[in-house]
Amino acid sequence: MNQRVKRTQRDYTLAFKQAVVDEVERGELTYKQAQALYGIQGRSTVLKWLRRYGDQDWCPGTSHRASRSPTVPKSPPTPEQRIKELEEKLRLAEQKAEFFEAVVDVMEKDYGVTVKKRPGKSSRKDALPD
Repeated sequence: MNQRVKRTQRDYTLAFKQAVVDEVERGELTYKQAQALYGIQGRSTVLKWLRRYGDQDWCPGTSHRASRSPTVPKSPPTPEQRIKELEEKLRLAEQKAEFFEAVVDVMEKDYGVTVKKRPGKSSRKDALPD
C-alpha cells in the first residue's frame, strides 16, 4: 500500500527552502507545482518561504535576506527597459488625470461645486488639441 507520509515543517532544511524558492522565482515552477512536486502539504508554505527567503521585497523593513548568500547587484536597466517603465508610468498618470477630471466634472455638474484650477496648471484637454 502506498501511503503518503505526513511531513512537518521541521523536515525542511534552510537549503531546501531556498532551492524551492529559487526554482519558483526563476519561473521553472509555480508555487503550486513546487508543492505538488516536493510533497509540501501546507497551502501557503511555499508562499511564506517566498516572502521570507525570496529576492522580491515582499516584506519591507525585514532583513531575512541577511542569512542568504550575497547576491550580485542588479545591473541598471537597459534603455529599452527604462523606456518601457516610463511609458507604463505615463499611461498610469494619464489614467489618473482622466479619472480626476471626471470627478471634477461630476462635482461641478451634480453638486454645483466650483473647482478652481491653479494658475499655470491646465488639464491635458486644454493643453493639447485633439
